[in-house]
This record gives sequence, structure tokens and C-alpha cells, in this order.
Amino acid sequence: MGPLWHVGRAHTFFAGPLRYNAPHQHGAPVYLAGLYGRFRIRVEGAGWALCRTALVPAGVSHELDLGGEPLGVLYLEPGAAAPDALAALLHGAAASGRARLGEGGEIAPLRDLWEAPDATAWAGAALADLTAFAGRRAGRESDPRIARVVARLTARPSPDLSAEALARVVGLSSSRLQHLFTREVGVPFRRYRAWLRMRRALAEAAAGANLTRAAHAAGFADQAHFAHDFRRTFGAPASGSLVNVRR
Repeated sequence: MGPLWHVGRAHTFFAGPLRYNAPHQHGAPVYLAGLYGRFRIRVEGAGWALCRTALVPAGVSHELDLGGEPLGVLYLEPGAAAPDALAALLHGAAASGRARLGEGGEIAPLRDLWEAPDATAWAGAALADLTAFAGRRAGRESDPRIARVVARLTARPSPDLSAEALARVVGLSSSRLQHLFTREVGVPFRRYRAWLRMRRALAEAAAGANLTRAAHAAGFADQAHFAHDFRRTFGAPASGSLVNVRR
């Protein structure tokens, strides 16, 4: 069974077998769940640890060793819920640097998606329910100005939406916007825009585009540029998780 990708307005989801993912960091917080057992993770160069679930904030470097076992990976877009919303999905969690590692948590919904042959038809609704559940249990709310900026970026991705232009929309200076953006989202403005471009490429691949067409549709110069950014973002080659994607 091929890997499953779903790219929605508020979240991105992957389920599939992984082997080793070199150190990498994301532009959004990510919830990881070993679908059938524990997995190995190393956060910010510390020692390897075993866990069943993990929450890695945006911008935090980590590496994974699954040995070919399937992992459920849920990315929550800023503005979709409070910044700490995904923490509500873990059980028995303890800190590991800036990440949190759990002994359990919300695993069954992600495993159901992986196991269901028709998961692409209902993944959006299932993930919306899960993130809404997380959001109801979360703590502080995000800064409404940064939420507006993220909403603009995700609704109409465009090179014209610079930090300067968006700062004017919410009544901030460019420097103040970028400071607040990094504080709220966890990564700088430019890195988050790179994540949005990667999401566009993932959505194209999930819809059936080959890697070259997906790269061009998302604004990459060529497939080689896309492949380089994919490895930097996910710590593994694109061919490992974007080939034979379920439709």
C-alpha cells in the first residue's frame, strides 16, 4: 500500500513507512505517532529516545529512525488552532529539549487512515475532527494579527505578499511583524513561506502530478531544486514518500 498524503487548509498529513530521516525541521508544528509501536527520535542532536508519540514545534531540528515501520505525521498550520494545540494529542508526555515525547495518545484515528483503502475520500473530515478536538483542549490563543497574516498567505500564495505588504495590512512595521511572526509561528517569515511552497508541491503530487510537474506548479525552478528542498524539509529523498502515492 502506497503512502498517504493529504494537504488541507488547516493541516498536512502523511502516513507511510519510513526508514531513516536525517536531521530536519518544519515550518509548522508536527505530531508524530508510531502506528504499530514505538519509534526512535533524536531532538536537536541529543541522545536517541524511544516513544510512541511526539510533538515537535516548528523550527526544531529532529531526526527519525523507523526501520521501515509506518508513521502517522500531522502538521498543524498556524492560525488553525492555538500554537500548543497538538500537545493535547499526547498522553504521558515528557520534555525532550523543546519537543515532547509521549507514551501514547491519539493514534487510532491516524492508523485508521493508513489502513483504509478509501482514506483519501474522508481524510479531510477525519483530520478536521482531530484538530478541532486538539484545539478545544489547547491553551493560549494566537496573536490575531499574525493569524490574519497566515490566513492571507495560505488563501492566496503569491510573491507579492511580502512581509512589508502584510505588515501594512495589520498595522505593524515590517520588523515588528517578523519578530511577532517568529514568536507565534516558531519559524521566520521566509521559512514559513518556503513551507507553504512545499505544501503546494505536496498537494500537486497527492493529486497525481509527477515530481517534475509538482515542482513547477509550486514555483520551484526544476525538479532538482525541489528534491533538494524536500530532503532539507523532511530529511529523506522525495522518491521515498512521493512515489506511488494513494489517490
